[in-house]
Amino acid sequence: MPEFATLDHESLSSAVYGALCDALIQGRFQPGDRLKIRDLAEQFGTSVTPIRDAILKLANDEAITFRSPRDIRIPAMSEARYREIRAIRIKLEGLAAETAAQVATSADIEALETILRENEAAISGGDRLKGAALNQTFHFMLPQIAGLPVLTGILRRLWLQMGPLISDSYLAGGRAMIDHHYPVVEALKRHDSAAASMAIVDDILLGGRPILEKIERGAETAGMVVRLR
Repeated sequence: MPEFATLDHESLSSAVYGALCDALIQGRFQPGDRLKIRDLAEQFGTSVTPIRDAILKLANDEAITFRSPRDIRIPAMSEARYREIRAIRIKLEGLAAETAAQVATSADIEALETILRENEAAISGGDRLKGAALNQTFHFMLPQIAGLPVLTGILRRLWLQMGPLISDSYLAGGRAMIDHHYPVVEALKRHDSAAASMAIVDDILLGGRPILEKIERGAETAGMVVRLR
């Protein structure tokens, strides 16, 4: 966890919120996980106040479900919500990839290839957390390369909701979670904007199939439970 001891109250609240956002985006939590304010305060080495402030902001972001101070959870995602977020990501991340292909440098390409090598090792080693975090880093590199900070901010809000779900499906997804990243890099090498956009769309649609299948199985199971009652 980051070091917060020297920060004033306002800066501390912002720092804690940012750290929890990063944890969600990188998949350190999974759907259904319960968040305990006092446990988080101990982990961060803070009082409960900045943790509570951050939790309320995350509830407003629709990244967590706050039923009561004793019932704070990472929500499950419905199929309809997943499909809506996926459709938005296709447009926005497609734009990021398209723009990145126009300006990508050899250093940018090298950074993306390093991420891919590390992600290969994470998948081979069964390291869900590292793999999911590297996946997020790869996706967020595209608007960074493109020089689109406003788009990055919009995507962060979407990934607050997507991060736990991607992490939950990462190991089961296997090669599907990384294979479609390679055509993105190849398109950037050629400065082929159309191909880069198509490749990231393929990644979101085809690489995301294990995620959608997991949601569908969960809905079927929930439906069976309701019928049995």
